[in-house]
Amino acid sequence: MASRANHLILLGSALLCAAALPCSDSRPVAAAENQPLAPASVSNFPVVSAARLAGDIRQTRLVLDLDQTITFRAFTLADPYRVVVDVPQINFHLPAGTGAAGRGLVKAFRYGLVMPGGSRLVLDLAGPAKIANSYVLEAANGQPARLVLELEEVDRAAFVQSTAPESRAALRPATTDAPPAATATVAPEPAKQKPAAPTDSRPVVVIDPGHGGIDNGTQSSGESEKNLVLAFGLALRDRLEKSGKYRVVMTRDDDTFIPLNDRVKVARSINAALFVSIHADALRRGEGDAQGATIYTLSDKASDAEAQRLADTENKADAIGGVNLSDEPTDVADILIDLAQRETRTFSNRFAHLLMGEMKTTVRMHKHPLKSAGFRVLKAPDVPSVLVELGYVSNKGDLEHLVSENWRSRTVTSMAQAIDAFLAKRLATAGSN
Repeated sequence: MASRANHLILLGSALLCAAALPCSDSRPVAAAENQPLAPASVSNFPVVSAARLAGDIRQTRLVLDLDQTITFRAFTLADPYRVVVDVPQINFHLPAGTGAAGRGLVKAFRYGLVMPGGSRLVLDLAGPAKIANSYVLEAANGQPARLVLELEEVDRAAFVQSTAPESRAALRPATTDAPPAATATVAPEPAKQKPAAPTDSRPVVVIDPGHGGIDNGTQSSGESEKNLVLAFGLALRDRLEKSGKYRVVMTRDDDTFIPLNDRVKVARSINAALFVSIHADALRRGEGDAQGATIYTLSDKASDAEAQRLADTENKADAIGGVNLSDEPTDVADILIDLAQRETRTFSNRFAHLLMGEMKTTVRMHKHPLKSAGFRVLKAPDVPSVLVELGYVSNKGDLEHLVSENWRSRTVTSMAQAIDAFLAKRLATAGSN
């Protein structure tokens, strides 16, 4: 367990202060702050008790009420226009739905845990704007400490100039009676990942619960995808570990945001034998109804319009978190990597068929249970990977299953049986070569 926690910290250590070149995201923003983000162990973190917007389309102010002063870092992002505010890990004790409606220059805002030790606010802007002023006020005269962010409308050229690194570095925390101080580092020191014991030759299975932290995923009837898939992923991990056949690594085992590319790096860095990403889909109102589990594999061309829609949605997770996409790997151009991908896709498709065969005996499946699309999280060239949509949180029957421990136990068992069959065959083939 300790090695998994260290691994998550290692993944997140460089994220909090990274610049970002995000994908566009045209979806309505779902606030990620509907509930406390972590268990009682976070009770000593600073608390945000209120968040409010004031102003108009020319000037808009965001104010957060805090129980203590904090350091922060704020910067702007283009395409789409956003402001990102990085802070130490804090508890958002705010009413449900806070941030879903905007005002003035801010269309909406969301917030949540983005890594162990760090939280983030992302403001979606109605148009280009600059950070005219930003500071922290100490508590005084019966008023709480406050973080204040003042935005001003600008044209596109001025906005792009404001995203330069030197502009972002100039934003520092301040108090009412002291000059700006240097921004404190809020990210934890990277923890060295403990290597597996040299004698442990068991295959490694990576379980990837989708979304997390600031990214809720889909939501319905008070249930968030990030919580549902984490509970399922932990149950699958426990089932596989109990067998003693595998080493199991979670890309996240708590409510932490992990960038898509880092999820892939987990699998590659430990030579995983299998990568299973767990999600739950939803259809917007007016798009009809759908139900049942679906298993996705990677392909350059989506198998149908729904697969393309889902891939587009899932691939925007990094934009929701405001992460840096400038370090995307380009090694897929290498011919050797391309050959490895072809073989890997064959194994991925083989596992997908095995998984469907096991799941259909215990789980309601989608009418087209096997699909493919260009999911970024499935692009490890040398690790067989599938993405499993357990069901639709927008469907009443599926949602009842997703929150049922009995359903979860049966589904976990069927997935474990498919993993057993797949890896047993691969190990036997490898042993004969």
